Amino acid sequence: MPKPNSVVILGVFVADTSYRAERLPKIGETLLGRSFVLGPGGKGSNQAVAAGRLGADVSFITRLGADAFGDMALVTWAEAGVKPAVRRDPESYTGAACIFIEDGTGDNAIIISPGAAAEIVPEDLDAEAGLISDAAVFVTQLEQPLAAAVRGLEIARANGVTTILNPAPAQPLDDAVLKLCDYLTPNETEIGQLTGIEVTDLDSVRAAADQLLARGVGAVVVTLGEKGALLHGHGRSVVVPAVAAGALVETTGAGDAFNGGFATALARGEDANVAVRYGCAAAGISVTRAGAARSMPTRAEVEAILASL
Repeated sequence: MPKPNSVVILGVFVADTSYRAERLPKIGETLLGRSFVLGPGGKGSNQAVAAGRLGADVSFITRLGADAFGDMALVTWAEAGVKPAVRRDPESYTGAACIFIEDGTGDNAIIISPGAAAEIVPEDLDAEAGLISDAAVFVTQLEQPLAAAVRGLEIARANGVTTILNPAPAQPLDDAVLKLCDYLTPNETEIGQLTGIEVTDLDSVRAAADQLLARGVGAVVVTLGEKGALLHGHGRSVVVPAVAAGALVETTGAGDAFNGGFATALARGEDANVAVRYGCAAAGISVTRAGAARSMPTRAEVEAILASL
């Protein structure tokens, strides 16, 4: 029987190295940056931190190297109340990401090298089958090998656990994988890459979402940045507005804040529409702060801003 409020996340931790500059350099060019920050990141880890800060009983499955970045991960999770289900590999390194932030807009471009987490295998998920089967919600992304994500989704689905796949970074997915997803949570770019449909407006987003429903996804939640998110499926198609919480600083962790918030609300038994609203509020707060994991809001902050609307 799934435990209420329990979330299990499979994913990657990386140390984010964030560089802020006026623009990206051209090949062969060197630019002076305006700032540098080292901090915790990785989509799965960020989502786990978000869920932990939002009050979920959250566990995170991954692999780390036996190095300083791995130690950073354990400290980060302890501070957020995340329970690690981790194998540390002395023969590999903990992942790292190079993040460029455009100074004027806060937009970002990212290169990720997952390190030890690139060696996650389906057997790692089998070893945590009991943990997954007891969860209310299971979440994964595509930064670790696809086979591991699929095995986690299979275990969750077989035990009646709600499944969320955040298909980032986007890659081709078979219908058999999509049928394991109660919710698929791409952004506009990712849904275009998944379906081959050129996404230019809300109608084309809906057309792409319809294709994914036809291929077996339960419901599609498309994050739309400052426009909010589209919940498409289960007989409804509604745009949930974004939640503005202040001046934009950086968008790096917005999608992860949304997914962590969405999963947390579902684990509490909320309707999908309410859960999307909760995710939008978490994302709206996160973009007012620098960093990825560091930008994730608390439950009190999200509930306060929702109450003020």
